[in-house]
Amino acid sequence: MLRSILVALDDTPGAVAARDAAIALARATGAKLTAAVVLDRPHTQDGHEAVPLGAGAFKAHRDAALTEQAEREAEAALADCAAAAGGLSYETVRLEDAPEPALVKAGATHDLIVLGRDCTLGREQADGGVAPVIEALLRDGARPLLVVPPGASLALKGPVLAAYDGSAPAREAFHLFALLGLAGGQPVRVAALGAGRDDALRLANEGVAILATRGIAAEPLPLTGRDVAEAVLAAVGATGARMMVMGAFGGSSLIRMLVGSTTDVLLRDCPVPIFIAR
Repeated sequence: MLRSILVALDDTPGAVAARDAAIALARATGAKLTAAVVLDRPHTQDGHEAVPLGAGAFKAHRDAALTEQAEREAEAALADCAAAAGGLSYETVRLEDAPEPALVKAGATHDLIVLGRDCTLGREQADGGVAPVIEALLRDGARPLLVVPPGASLALKGPVLAAYDGSAPAREAFHLFALLGLAGGQPVRVAALGAGRDDALRLANEGVAILATRGIAAEPLPLTGRDVAEAVLAAVGATGARMMVMGAFGGSSLIRMLVGSTTDVLLRDCPVPIFIAR
């Protein structure tokens, strides 16, 4: 079962939605909640940055301004979190490192990391609408993530769509989703796309069998089409899914580098929170 949640705070719409999702999940499950702000000292106080002769004073002033800005933003995010949490008890933590190593380390003692899809932790920019820290965390094998899009809410009732491609990351995601009890007794559909309907049904039933070993009764949903992301997104809408479950499709470093990969498209375009692992 889910015992601990780490949520990363900032002021982006996705991070605000992620904060509210983490609070709702903690309330519903009784899991311990930790709210983290990332101060990103390596990029606000870069002592190794080369500067032109005579520019040291400018750099010192700029670093001081960046540090002050990071502190203000952190305090504002923590204050907003306290207001949103109401009477819910939770802990706070200030992470000094860059976003990826900070969250890998802090996340190691939590069951789940919750992030806004567009979060700009530290001084990162979410080019294309997906924060670079998300791919970095998946690449480095951090704890499973719940990625929340801007404006989305985490409904606790309603169906879940679990996308399955037969890969090791998909199997890992299914096991972790079941072990953490995130189905919540609600319907789960396992969607799969194959060379034909029979192949898709076989693959979907394989995913159903994985969930069955953890006590979750799911139904297969064979998909048709030529594009995995397009078919899965259509299934999310057709089923009224409140959450999607997936592994990081294409686990090799080469495939992960391909712009427009299935993982990237689903992270960018899925309208509901995604539980993802690798």
